[in-house]
Amino acid sequence: MASIPRDDIDILTKAKRALPDDYAPAEDEEYMSEAQLNYFRVMLLEWKKSILEASVGTLQNLQDGPIREPDLNDRASSETDWGIELRTRDRQRKLIAKIDSALRRIDEGDYGWCEVTGDPIGINRLIARPIATMTVEAQAAHERREKISRDD
Repeated sequence: MASIPRDDIDILTKAKRALPDDYAPAEDEEYMSEAQLNYFRVMLLEWKKSILEASVGTLQNLQDGPIREPDLNDRASSETDWGIELRTRDRQRKLIAKIDSALRRIDEGDYGWCEVTGDPIGINRLIARPIATMTVEAQAAHERREKISRDD
């Protein structure tokens, strides 16, 4: 399965810390109850907020001025660092679209259900990856098909 980039995990962890301590979804309660949906809505909103806050810092650093390293090696290193930072922000921009999609699914009543099989995705999977749209099994099958078509 696809791995989750380290920056995304750190930002998601920060978002989870902002959640209220008085409730956590459990497997033994009604699946996608109002309390669970609210929990995931808050988590997704906090995750999005954390991503946007991180992007503001990047934007501020970009506006502070161009890289003016006197040594060519230092300049190349700085430019590489900026390239990595900008790729990370681009990946997070795409992640915001997935978060917005998950929020729409909550509003429409489709959140938590596999888009392929219609089965419940599972509380633990959603806690680990709140933007998941498929069960673990459906995701694995999708990735196998994707790999096979890539190899052709």
